[in-house]
Amino acid sequence: MQLFDRAAISAAVTLDQEALNAVEAGFAALGRGEAVQPPILSMAIEEANGEVDVKTAHIRGFSRFAIKVSPGFFDNPKRGLPSLNGLMMVFSAQTGLVEAVLFDEGYLTMVRTALAGAIAAKYLSRPDSQRVAVLGAGEQARRQVEALRLVRDIKAVDLWARRPQAAHDCAEQLRAQGLEVTVHESVRSACADADIIVTTTPSQQPILSAADLPEGVHVTAMGSDSPEKRELETSVLTRADAFVCDSRAQSERNGELKAFAGSADGAAAGADGEVPFKVFELGRVIAEGQRLRLTPATITVCDLTGTGVQDTAIADFALSRLS
Repeated sequence: MQLFDRAAISAAVTLDQEALNAVEAGFAALGRGEAVQPPILSMAIEEANGEVDVKTAHIRGFSRFAIKVSPGFFDNPKRGLPSLNGLMMVFSAQTGLVEAVLFDEGYLTMVRTALAGAIAAKYLSRPDSQRVAVLGAGEQARRQVEALRLVRDIKAVDLWARRPQAAHDCAEQLRAQGLEVTVHESVRSACADADIIVTTTPSQQPILSAADLPEGVHVTAMGSDSPEKRELETSVLTRADAFVCDSRAQSERNGELKAFAGSADGAAAGADGEVPFKVFELGRVIAEGQRLRLTPATITVCDLTGTGVQDTAIADFALSRLS
């Protein structure tokens, strides 16, 4: 068994095209029905404002599979500690023996999450997209923009966050990468000219509404990944010409589709909470070459809750580079 720490992993794995291809291949395998992906095991630790998720998947034909343990303790920044942590255990898919422990402290989750956002934009946004609005100012906000540049010629960023200082700090980091960045005081102002909108917050109340969406925009929502979180008003989902998620079951439990189990903002669900529009899964969009953007004015929304397939794909990729 091999043990790798974050320094070694981050030196070997970056937000690059090969890593994107590896995660995209995992999505496609899921879309073809070539993956076994059990439900997420989640545990809340409410008194510490924390949660722990355990995710795994086996992709047919892969020699390895991974089990990821991912704690998120959201008061940690007040203690000078990171909010996210964790590790991935990698096993042989032939023998079940442990091949490696990737003590990445959440780094590989950051990478595969950012790459998933880029993959969603690759298949759903306008090819000429150059301006992205980012709601939120944590590490994932910056990383989403960096990953988007692998698939779109992003030149300008409009940024909004609840904490103005965090927004300005994030803006300076993005400007250092040669981007034009504007910090906004409202969500609507930030989104007004966007080609792509990315929501990257742990919000428990919707922050984006249909009235904020410009014509032809693509929205990637990646912050809602547990039952109590929500970033999009149901009006965003019903306004979209195409709604896509990484896993419908996960979106209904942890993501934006859970709003239709009992909408708080007045959107009409069908009988027994039935979703009143067609739901696509990103893996099938990729595997089947589904074309959902039919005109430049098409509005698309993708809800990313994070899947075990992504974790196995990035862990396998990381170990191949480390070895």
